[in-house]
Amino acid sequence: MSAPATTTRGLGRTRGLRAGLLGADSAAHLVTLFFATTVLAVTLFLVWELWTHSALSRAKFGFHFLTGTNWDPVAGDFGALPFIYGTLLSSLLALMISTPVGVGAAIFLAELAPAGLSTAFTFLVELLAAIPSVILGLLSIFTLIPLMRQYVDPFLKHTLGFTGLFAGPASGYGYLTAAVILAIMTLPYIISISREALLEVPRDQREAALALGATRWESTIQIVVPYARLGIFGSIFLGLARALGETMAVTMVIGNDPAIHASLLAPGYTIASVIANEFSEAGGDLHLSSLVEIGLVLFFLTIVINALARLLIVATTKKGTGRIT
Repeated sequence: MSAPATTTRGLGRTRGLRAGLLGADSAAHLVTLFFATTVLAVTLFLVWELWTHSALSRAKFGFHFLTGTNWDPVAGDFGALPFIYGTLLSSLLALMISTPVGVGAAIFLAELAPAGLSTAFTFLVELLAAIPSVILGLLSIFTLIPLMRQYVDPFLKHTLGFTGLFAGPASGYGYLTAAVILAIMTLPYIISISREALLEVPRDQREAALALGATRWESTIQIVVPYARLGIFGSIFLGLARALGETMAVTMVIGNDPAIHASLLAPGYTIASVIANEFSEAGGDLHLSSLVEIGLVLFFLTIVINALARLLIVATTKKGTGRIT
């Protein structure tokens, strides 16, 4: 066989192989595009279903649904403000508790702890995130609520009751107790994501600070933490989104009172709790539509917060990575 014929055959095989690879790439592209589109389609479907099934409530109450304070299934009068208030109040209180603890723990694990200790603590944090919320709610009934009733609530009422924020009976159930259990549930998210954001800080930033005479703590506080602030803020936003959507644990400790109270010791209600408690027993179409509409409010609120958090995290992780060991 002549050399030109052999060369031509080799080129033909190479082109055939390349065409096959290109065909496989196109198929993989289409398959993955289908999966990504499916996620978007599911999200849009959920929004459409919530919007459609809340039409009766939206038509009757309009914007007043978000500002009304009366929730009376018997009279057919529904206002979601007490639930929005309870959701936001308990979630913000939870962040006030969990943010300093979570960020402090993340700084220790990322910058100051030995590698072995950091790995062990990180595993425990991930284990805490895996505990079902209903288990935490049950534990709270037997441990947290008696503790709040006997010690924490009376102490706050005695020392800060004049402010009006800690007035009324100390039953152990209320906004503050819900905030504590939410703080426990948001801690793993804040610690894990803040730790990753701190580890993304370039190594040369730390080395430059140490070379100029800064201590390890000074380089951490003055250089590393400000550099990773967007990622830390993102972890806080994700913790907030987690707190907003929590259902079972909050339902078991908040007291479930559909009213607005200034005292943090008073019982309240959240959006997720009222849906969990009343959806299966909704007595009429208007009641059911109102529950769906309040779920729609929570859905949009959670989506917006998660989107903001992701943008902050991405802005931080693009800056680089590194760590002094």
